Amino acid sequence: MDMTWSEGEIDGCIIAPFTKYSDNRGWLAEIFRSDELPGDVFPRMGYISQTDPGRARGPHEHEHQTDLFAFCDGSYRVYLWDDREDSKTYGKRIVLSSGAENPMIVIIPPGVVHAYQNVGDRPALVINCPSRLYGGEGRSEAVDEIRHEDRSDQRFSMD
Repeated sequence: MDMTWSEGEIDGCIIAPFTKYSDNRGWLAEIFRSDELPGDVFPRMGYISQTDPGRARGPHEHEHQTDLFAFCDGSYRVYLWDDREDSKTYGKRIVLSSGAENPMIVIIPPGVVHAYQNVGDRPALVINCPSRLYGGEGRSEAVDEIRHEDRSDQRFSMD
């Protein structure tokens, strides 16, 4: 598979199609290939999470971690806010939609606040392959996560 990686509307964010190859057994999709990722993206672990209908995860950001999300199942609204003061897209906010007709992979660099919400009517799955181990080697470090759920300014709103 040849993924076509493209710059998103926020500097450093990358959005790619999640291509499913289907046959009479079901489907298969590559989440990433090291020979097709940008040179500074190195997944260190992978996990899958289920989000119930109407529920959201985030908003949060990472100081050092890059996330590589695969929105492969269900219907999601994905929110991205550039909170990096030195970025050419500082302050920019975009909303993406992912569903059966447009599953996607989104790479989110450090300093970009992100959240997603299941807008479908059934539980849905997301895969993440971040560039850092959760809690570091042996889970012995602080988690690289800055939470924003309680921020009241409009910039972090999921409306």
